[in-house]
Amino acid sequence: MSTREVFTDRLQAGVLLLPTMVVSLLFLYYPTVRAVGLSFYRASLARGDVFVGLENYRRLASSPEYLRSLLVSVLFAACVVVGVMAVALCVSFLIHEIDVGKGVYLVAVIWPYALPPAVAGLVFLFIAHPNIGIFTSYIETLGVDVNWFSNGPQAFVVVLIAAVWKQVGYNVIFMTAALGNVPESLTETAELDGVSRTQRLLRVYVPIISPTLVFLVIMNTIYGFFGTFAMIDLMTKGGPAGATNILIYDLYRTAFQFYEFGFASAKSVVLFVAVGLLMYGQFRLSDRYAYYGG
Repeated sequence: MSTREVFTDRLQAGVLLLPTMVVSLLFLYYPTVRAVGLSFYRASLARGDVFVGLENYRRLASSPEYLRSLLVSVLFAACVVVGVMAVALCVSFLIHEIDVGKGVYLVAVIWPYALPPAVAGLVFLFIAHPNIGIFTSYIETLGVDVNWFSNGPQAFVVVLIAAVWKQVGYNVIFMTAALGNVPESLTETAELDGVSRTQRLLRVYVPIISPTLVFLVIMNTIYGFFGTFAMIDLMTKGGPAGATNILIYDLYRTAFQFYEFGFASAKSVVLFVAVGLLMYGQFRLSDRYAYYGG
């Protein structure tokens, strides 16, 4: 290949990458750098920007409301990951086991994921509304007083169920594809050995599709921390009494309700670092426990 052809190929690659780089610089890298810088200021619309050093971070460390929001966020994200993975794995296995109507079942499971988060939140709000919800009367026949507008634990559970319902379809897409790549000979051997369906799923399929499961754990963790904002905003607005006030929503309120942009920037930096460290830990664990063949 001549030097001119190499230059032409590189120039073409650079031109094709230019729009992505421009968008990334304007809407990803610059806002990140700006947020880090702003976290060292007391920034507000009324008083302007005043350099305060690490004061915003000290406020975070000594704020019981923020620490509670952190605990709520970790608990919520953990429940989302476990709930989504468990439900999606069972549903994917059942779909994988059938031969007739598989496409219909896939569409029925996946369609909630196609809904925007705000729409999914509104749909589930009316499904589980304490007064007019479709399922509310059935739940109350079991002796449960449904009033999650004022009951913190109930609100946490309702939002959690909505978040799991919204994300299951995304996981099913990947899990069914991974299960479809499992060699048929393994399934036949397990059946001949008398292995039950449950044992076949847990002892045969799960280790083989573990790289896909690791990827989904990471994506579900990101979803649990960031992707449920619209649902919480529409369904509970962080309440009642902060029961669903996860970090991303607490950050939003600090910036756009209380207009403390410097303090909100510090919260965003802490959230970014915390989730980044969590992702790093998950990647390290995946190298140890995921099966990549060989």
